[in-house]
Amino acid sequence: MLSRRYLFGAAGSTAVLLAARRLLAQPSTEVTTLGVAAVGALLRAGDLSPLELTEAYLARIERLEPRVNAYVTVTADLAREQARQLTNELQQGRLRGPLHGIPLGLKDNIDTAGIPTTAANSLLANRVPAQDAPVWTRLRAAGMVLLGKLNMHEFAYGGTSSISAAGAVHNPWQLDRIPGGSSGGSAAAVAAQLCCVALGTDTLASIRLPASYCGVVGLKPSHGLSSIRGIIPVSESLDHVGPLAREIGDCAAVLNAMQGLDADDPVSIAAPATDHTAALARDVKALRIGVPRSPYFERLQPDIDAALQRALDTLGQLTAGLRDVTLPSPGDFVPILAESYAWHEPYLRDPANHAHYHPSTLERILAAGKTPVEVYIRALQGMAVARHRVGEIFSEVDVLVTPTAPGLPEFIDGAALAEANSAEASTRNTAPFNLYGIPTVSLPCGFSTSGLPIGLQLSSARLDEASLFALAAAWQRETDWHLRRPSLG
Repeated sequence: MLSRRYLFGAAGSTAVLLAARRLLAQPSTEVTTLGVAAVGALLRAGDLSPLELTEAYLARIERLEPRVNAYVTVTADLAREQARQLTNELQQGRLRGPLHGIPLGLKDNIDTAGIPTTAANSLLANRVPAQDAPVWTRLRAAGMVLLGKLNMHEFAYGGTSSISAAGAVHNPWQLDRIPGGSSGGSAAAVAAQLCCVALGTDTLASIRLPASYCGVVGLKPSHGLSSIRGIIPVSESLDHVGPLAREIGDCAAVLNAMQGLDADDPVSIAAPATDHTAALARDVKALRIGVPRSPYFERLQPDIDAALQRALDTLGQLTAGLRDVTLPSPGDFVPILAESYAWHEPYLRDPANHAHYHPSTLERILAAGKTPVEVYIRALQGMAVARHRVGEIFSEVDVLVTPTAPGLPEFIDGAALAEANSAEASTRNTAPFNLYGIPTVSLPCGFSTSGLPIGLQLSSARLDEASLFALAAAWQRETDWHLRRPSLG
């Protein structure tokens, strides 16, 4: 039996195509299980058309979406229109690149021209942007097909995705559990095969926590590497946009298309264009692994502790070895959230609009607006120092390893809603890396005894996504956690 593990490691386009054909010939394999490389090979060979692939995803959305509630808006007609055009282009010999015809979903805080972008809040129910966010402009130009806008924690202000005008998102592994947040719909849609790839945003945890809870891959690139303009913000100083997928190679392909300077984005950076997929085959034997024990490995749920110890053993064998490190204080993120108030202030000026906000969201945004200027400035200065100091760690090691989250996803109930007002516990291991601004990825690394996914977090130096992709790919070649799928039927 041919495994997708073999497919992931197959060298050369011909090998990938043959492996994809054999895998797809198995009766139990749906085309929606395949990643970008495999399905892309089928598309380029003419074995499958972008329209057929899109229809397969739309059929699965129609069948499973009511149970998962991952979408706020499904853009079926637009997706078919885009897929037809991309099918015609392939028939005419025009190939836009490796993402040609690949269906994705966008988190509902990423602007899409002519399509509502509501951040899962009723106040914005009629908000229809006139322009696309640049990140979607680039992915559309690369040939991606938009299946719809993905559900999320309202205004990206929490870690449960239970607070949403569209209703709670359900974790595909156990539907009575939260998927994490705020990009809960993005992670749930990828896990449930309701899109091939999704985009999420991450201020403190919001790509990596849902990736961990839903058993998928979630990448937060270096801060500013991809434009965040046209995305409803939480904090420009901390906000990142990045892909969620079922394989690390898919994230690399998407980042290739997303990256680049946006002169109108205040936090965008000029960095050399990089082929991130080239790092996937890189040898990792020389990589030095840093393990920051405190506080990242403290007070872990026992199943997570056990999974991480096994992961450290494996990573130690794959690389030059492990060494304990101590990371610099990342500073205080709370005052920096004052940046969110600037976006919300025009709405909050009218007290009648307050009813559209969940009480916990409203409380936190109003509190952010009361942050003294001197406290905010000191927090920014502390963050800048932390970004300098963390760079020094990477003279000693190449990649840092931690658990993504110290606990498992909660039930969708009152306790989960209360958690949204106190994110410190679930974001303890993720928030520092937003302050550091360095690339960080969550990878599946096991399951609890109750059947819930567990995430492994890798981080590398600023703009050294190559080390991150190399080690993540080696991890996926060595393990099969990323091949597991929830039983949704």
